[in-house]
Amino acid sequence: MRRRFGGYAASILLLLLPVLTLLSGTAAASEFSAAAEIISRFQAYLRIDTAQPEPRYGEAADFIISQAKSLSLETQIVEFVKGKPVVILKWPGKDSTLPTILLNSHTDVVPSEPHKWSHPPFGAQIDSATGNIYARGSQDMKCVGLQYLEAIRSLKASGFQPIRSVYLSFVPDEEIGGHDGAESFAHSDIFSKMNVGIVLDEGLASPTDNYRAFYGERSPWWLIIKAVGAPGHGAKLYDNSAMENLFKSIESIRRFRAAQFDLVKAGLKAEGEVISVNMVSLKAGTPSPTGFVMNLQPSEAEAGFDIRVPPTADQTSLERRIIEEWAPASRNMTFKLGQFKAKASIYDKFGRPALTSPDSSNIWWALLEEAVKDANGKLGKPEIFPASTDARYFREIGLPAIGFSPMANTPILLHDHNEFLNKDEYLKGIRVYESIIRAYASFVEHTRDDESKAEL
Repeated sequence: MRRRFGGYAASILLLLLPVLTLLSGTAAASEFSAAAEIISRFQAYLRIDTAQPEPRYGEAADFIISQAKSLSLETQIVEFVKGKPVVILKWPGKDSTLPTILLNSHTDVVPSEPHKWSHPPFGAQIDSATGNIYARGSQDMKCVGLQYLEAIRSLKASGFQPIRSVYLSFVPDEEIGGHDGAESFAHSDIFSKMNVGIVLDEGLASPTDNYRAFYGERSPWWLIIKAVGAPGHGAKLYDNSAMENLFKSIESIRRFRAAQFDLVKAGLKAEGEVISVNMVSLKAGTPSPTGFVMNLQPSEAEAGFDIRVPPTADQTSLERRIIEEWAPASRNMTFKLGQFKAKASIYDKFGRPALTSPDSSNIWWALLEEAVKDANGKLGKPEIFPASTDARYFREIGLPAIGFSPMANTPILLHDHNEFLNKDEYLKGIRVYESIIRAYASFVEHTRDDESKAEL
């Protein structure tokens, strides 16, 4: 009897095998088609030229709104400055009393030099051999904005409903300081009414298997130092010329930079934990029709520096160093504190270092770690972002903000030629965000009364 049944079952299996194979092939084809559509939407966003100084913000906003409507999300466009739209989307949660989640991204990108790229910077072309998508903004940070939306698309399709409301913000001008974008947004009545409890913003690509997460960032101090002196003949040697005094300052700054860089090279500190100083401009000389007057020493000379200060630094000590060593009045330096082109605070509004706790004391960090793990990802050691992002504006008002861009096994190419993101890494990142959004939107903090009831 058993032999007859076994033979019968085998026969049935043989009959069903073509059907099962067909179904399996159909499922694979469907999955491939869905992935192709996801990548196509990413390419469409990348192809909108939002490069400074003339970003096409209107086109970007229209695209985002169209995607939001396809997901039945609530939409709002606010312009704190005319022509610079902040797009705000909302996925309402079941409990409107709970603090909400904000997923922030910026729509602008930095300029590019097309002739130095292997693919057009706004072509969003996919290299068939590698699967790399080449485009300005592929890493910084149009990928993240679309990954938020794709993760929500997947969650909605699965029937998931958030307990906490989820907001998405697409802001302008991050690449030029964010003053008309995230800063205005963070200090607005609109933002206050959103009752935000946690902000996610951009991170960096990781060349390793580990994703990177950032709990703070270095604040930009953009500084102009100016030296003055009497003009003189190009052949004359004398003290305190404008150029000589400026170069003394540059040498002092160079030594400081080298000492900070040595800490990084020795592995004693991460890049985000030291003060970086880089000279970005040098202006001097007397113009002539053919260039510069070569036999005249100029009466003025100035240099510009991009200084990045971590929240853990001694701000007062750095300010004193600038006044006493880098631009002392005794060397005819006209620098004073008011001459900062931009100086962002390293503290929040309560006078504390603008940092988000990167440990179990911060439930949002703990949830992030667990969610990444659930998505088969790994987080590296918490870091301070080496540059600056819009997250600083949210930390400054006392909110926890985490910088995170799920790009593993990817070279860091933001602001570089041939910026790219591999399509498979992009798709993996969507699954990671799906896990994070699910965890954040489902979290309900239990009170002591709830715990006591549970014990009873």
